[in-house]
Amino acid sequence: MKLRQLGVLALGAVAVVTGLAAARPEARAAGPSVMVYKAPTCGCCTKWMEYLEANGFTVKHEDMADVSPMKEELGVPRKLVSCHTAVVAGYVIEGHVPAADIQRLLREKPKLVGLSAPGMPGASPGMDTSDDPYEVLAFDARGTATLWAKH
Repeated sequence: MKLRQLGVLALGAVAVVTGLAAARPEARAAGPSVMVYKAPTCGCCTKWMEYLEANGFTVKHEDMADVSPMKEELGVPRKLVSCHTAVVAGYVIEGHVPAADIQRLLREKPKLVGLSAPGMPGASPGMDTSDDPYEVLAFDARGTATLWAKH
């Protein structure tokens, strides 16, 4: 084979290998890492985690018989609790908070403890049981809540 033909073959092989690497999931850049604390039998929590993964987040979880102590340790005010609690980049995410709200939080980096979708809003990601409007609230270290987003 001539040198030029070898060069063309080598370039083709590089293109194939590069294409294969790009197609593998592990070759893609991982999104923000989220740690979720939830009850082992909570189906809506699992649906929310799948929703986050579909929106570019890397999700890990720990099943707990009682998530209440974790909520208290992380500073979630009682009036803002929901079924699961998560942590992403040092922020607490309580309940079924939409991915766009978390992405905004990570982009703006406000001095907050985190975000909450209090209770279990039927229209929130992972619940998907109604079209009722709901709010996502931001909360600080004193437990003061302010409106973050309306959905």
